[in-house]
Amino acid sequence: MKLTLRVWRQRDAGADGGMTTYDVDGISPDMSFLEMLDTLNEELILKGDDPVAFDHDCREGICGACSLVINGEAHGPERTTSCQLHMRSFRDGDTIDVEPWRAAAFPVVRDLVVDRSAFDRIIQSGGYITAPTGAAPEAHATPVPKPDADTAFEHAECIGCGACVAACPNGSAMLFTSAKVNHLNVLPQGAPERESRVLDMVSTMDEEGFGGCTLTGECATACPKGIPLFSITRMNREYVRAARKARR
Repeated sequence: MKLTLRVWRQRDAGADGGMTTYDVDGISPDMSFLEMLDTLNEELILKGDDPVAFDHDCREGICGACSLVINGEAHGPERTTSCQLHMRSFRDGDTIDVEPWRAAAFPVVRDLVVDRSAFDRIIQSGGYITAPTGAAPEAHATPVPKPDADTAFEHAECIGCGACVAACPNGSAMLFTSAKVNHLNVLPQGAPERESRVLDMVSTMDEEGFGGCTLTGECATACPKGIPLFSITRMNREYVRAARKARR
């Protein structure tokens, strides 16, 4: 395959950025999107040019590091992570635009790499439980109803990639935050901090500069792990209850 790539290049957060056009040839349809970028970078290095900086780690769709907007869609045309997107999703001769996540809370570090540490601070503000540690407890020592366990596992699938923020027209982090809140709040182990957790995490999310949620649903559509939109409404109910109790 021969492709034309229009890639966002930006030296750092304080510099002006812009799209730079590159032609790449000999791309196998079986390559992943990141392997295609590796091929481009090899050519750039051989020419003495700076390679394109992009984030990645496991390349197995687990870590959520591979944050790219491809042809205007978070992670590209398939509902998967960028590292699991293969070039057979494109056609020979295509022009492909590659950009970083666009959100005020995700400043560009360099080229396609953004700083997503705002997510870490949201989790740090309340994403923990005070269950004592030590020897592993008996697996059935704390009974958990099957529906609650299923809900917790469903929300625990969130990998924090940030596609929900990139896809949201408001740059909201509500889907991410709700996944983390509901993952812990639905379990008995998370009950002691249930109210403070949702208040603290939502407050931190707002302080980080994420936009407001208007439930357009773009976040759930872009999520590679299928976190459902009702996760947000569930967290909103938790928040209202906790806020009312805090005012008493």
